[in-house]
Amino acid sequence: MSSNDLTGSIPLGFYNLSSVEIFALDFNRLHGNIPVATLPKLRRLYLNSNNFSGALPASLSNSSLIERIQVTDNSFTGNMIHLTRFSALQYLSVGYNRLNGDIDSIGNLSNHLSFLSLRDNLNVLTGTIPSEVGALRNLGIMDFSNNRLSGTIPTSLGCCVTLSRLYLMRNSLQGEIPDGLNALKGLQYLDISQNNLSGMIPRFLVEFRLLYLNISFNELQGEVPTLGVFQNESAISLEGNQGLCGESQGPDFLRLSYADLISATEGFSETNLLGIGRFGFVYKGTINADDGRTDLAVKVLDPSVRDACKSLASECNALRGIRHRNLLKIVSVCDSTDFQGNDFKALVYEFMANGNLDNWLHPENEGRGALSAIQRLNIAIDIACAVEYLHCGTDSIVIHGDLKPSNILLDKDMVTKVGDFGLAKIVSSISQNLTSMEGSSSLAIKGTIGYIAPEYGMSYVASTQGDVYSYGVLVLEMFTNKRPTSDAFEGCLNLQGFVSTALTDHVMEVVDPFLHQELHVDEKYWDCIVSILRIGVRCSKELPRDRMSMADVVNDLKKIRNAFPVY
Repeated sequence: MSSNDLTGSIPLGFYNLSSVEIFALDFNRLHGNIPVATLPKLRRLYLNSNNFSGALPASLSNSSLIERIQVTDNSFTGNMIHLTRFSALQYLSVGYNRLNGDIDSIGNLSNHLSFLSLRDNLNVLTGTIPSEVGALRNLGIMDFSNNRLSGTIPTSLGCCVTLSRLYLMRNSLQGEIPDGLNALKGLQYLDISQNNLSGMIPRFLVEFRLLYLNISFNELQGEVPTLGVFQNESAISLEGNQGLCGESQGPDFLRLSYADLISATEGFSETNLLGIGRFGFVYKGTINADDGRTDLAVKVLDPSVRDACKSLASECNALRGIRHRNLLKIVSVCDSTDFQGNDFKALVYEFMANGNLDNWLHPENEGRGALSAIQRLNIAIDIACAVEYLHCGTDSIVIHGDLKPSNILLDKDMVTKVGDFGLAKIVSSISQNLTSMEGSSSLAIKGTIGYIAPEYGMSYVASTQGDVYSYGVLVLEMFTNKRPTSDAFEGCLNLQGFVSTALTDHVMEVVDPFLHQELHVDEKYWDCIVSILRIGVRCSKELPRDRMSMADVVNDLKKIRNAFPVY
């Protein structure tokens, strides 16, 4: 009965159904205590995200077959359940409650355990991390963050050789980072921030292929690791330590968990759905930040879609270390599991209050106002500046690969941001010849019909000139209000041919009719429109060598804007 709107308490008779194997009532609005349960065949218990209170019944330990206990995000109190008899347990998640006592018994958990989360029990869960934790040889994720754990990080954690994520932040742990962690070669996420750790930063951290490292706000010393092997998220946080030397690398990210995103999006509700994309769903979310409530856009990847995970890596790698006012900023990456243990991957962006350009050009309703000619010109310049920066502004060349109106976003001030880098390609050296390279990477070329450069269908590799072609089509669409896949081109093969035949004597017949309705339309106005359309046509030429460079596009459009009539 998961994910409904159930209220009230669970009928007592449910707890005496001796044949029940799966008990799932998560994501409702249920409350009350969980009484003594007689469920000898129980294998899975799902009570996440309700309002249950009271103690977790000790009788759960009588369910010797139980594999999963997921009771996260309730108001359970009392002592942590005794964990000595769960011989089959694979997944334990009791975070975001008010459980207290110590955690000594976790050393007796089943060595089948792969996921263990005790996080955020309102600072009342105490004790030390027992050395017996090293017996959990199949553990993949351990999250003890935001409690009152003390003592040292046990060296025996190094025996958990399958551990990929270790979260111990916001406790009272002390001592050094143990050398025993050197054995965790598969570790990808490590957050031990906001403890009382001291000593030197161990050198072995450099050797790990970490995606996320946070050791901030301790008393660590030594040289900051140069984490050149970071991938995707590339996040490292070291601030608040004394005696560090060297430079940290990687952008700052918000630390948002799956539970945080559930809360921010009201359970990924349909009312918060902003759109459906190639690789998943985009929701509006709201979080409480230091400066008040902040709106975000959360793109949740659909794991069933082919190449969805690859698109996440492409997007993170493309935007790593680059900053531009006209590029959409990623503020967080969540690579975790949901409350059922399924993989969960999401990208979190700054929120764009005015939606995407496609909705402005082709609104489904009359609520969205039409764009004026100068607004369209400003948007075209913003996009061109962003693409020029991707091509020429850094040591690497970034090829967007999917420029189209739905990937152009507008903030509350109508400032344009280029987004969705899920198909982006990176060329590490500017000296490489992009327009003539061929090879196996051509098999990975994807895009959107109507915006894809024609050479992409002839075994060419992704190129900057491919982006120029897409940009040219985009400009023509902005000023004609016709999609490139329209069948209304009056005998012409495509949009650029349709516009080209109209220049210059019939230009008024092909532009968006709305542009005829502006208050001051004169010969100077139409001259500027013609100049813009010429740029769109030149950028979308069939042969790459005939297209403009983005630097020339930016310069020419700015000249047109300076000449645009102002009344």
